[in-house]
Amino acid sequence: MANTEVILTTNIPTLGSEADIVKVRRGYARNFLIPGGKALEVNPSSLRRINHLKARRAEREAREVTAAEELAAKINRLRLSFTLETGESGKAFGSVTAKDITDRISAELKLEDLPKHAVTLDKSIKETGEHEVSVKLHPDVIAKLKITIAAPVIEKKSDEESDGARKPRRKTAAKE
Repeated sequence: MANTEVILTTNIPTLGSEADIVKVRRGYARNFLIPGGKALEVNPSSLRRINHLKARRAEREAREVTAAEELAAKINRLRLSFTLETGESGKAFGSVTAKDITDRISAELKLEDLPKHAVTLDKSIKETGEHEVSVKLHPDVIAKLKITIAAPVIEKKSDEESDGARKPRRKTAAKE
């Protein structure tokens, strides 16, 4: 199969970033990348343009890192608390998942662009207490979030309410 080299002009997650020279199938380059303005053919004039693309890439990456660091500072200050239903033995009936944490962070900080898989957990959290969770906002920026998991407070009934007397069941008439 015939391959060709192209210079990417935009960030394409499966191929590379701006100013990267990559090998792709000739048809992919001819029919999709080049007409869409996502790549340039490798030739002397496009090689001169590569410095401009590298500068644009550095600018974009600097903006992304700065935005991620600002968001990490907000997340590091954030303290979240969740309540899990527990049985008499103290075993939790549910768990706190990465999606629950991501949704709560988005709601608390009023974010719409938090990456879906930013919060990574080895397994769902089922124990009460304090936990620290990593939030990966950028390959170079990781925030630490403190989470408190608590069991709900169960109120004791007073002696008058729980005197042991049960309400009688309604009697049904037997059919003959």
